[in-house]
Amino acid sequence: MKSPFFFSLLTPVITLLMLADHKMAQNTTPENSLTVNNNIAGGGAVEFTDANFQQKVLSSNKLTLVDFWAAWCGPCRQIGPVVESLAKSYSGKVNIGKLNVDHNPNVCMKYNITSIPTILFIKNGKVVDKVVGSVPRSTLEKKIKAHM
Repeated sequence: MKSPFFFSLLTPVITLLMLADHKMAQNTTPENSLTVNNNIAGGGAVEFTDANFQQKVLSSNKLTLVDFWAAWCGPCRQIGPVVESLAKSYSGKVNIGKLNVDHNPNVCMKYNITSIPTILFIKNGKVVDKVVGSVPRSTLEKKIKAHM
């Protein structure tokens, strides 16, 4: 059994590691943190932003999958390739994109995004489903098919 003294030594180390990770995330730019395609026809996930959310998501009559993520989030990096793969598979049928929570606070506040990754399924301007956390591709595909 470890003594309380042992854990008191670890606390500053863990804090420093967390601060360093956060500092790295602040220095990450969209260009080097994730490659997204701004054109759905290209088959990749679209980059949603505070500026284009109304036009690309809320005004769309198609089902839209929005992945709320951040460069410093491990589970977000885990589910990112799944979202990209779904974007290619459902190109032209479902709008699929990613919204960086660090760069787009307005949409995050509007939808009360407090944990990431969070995936919202939006159709005709309304949230029809939600997933929080990293989940298998099959889970997301079931929700896509249920709401198409």
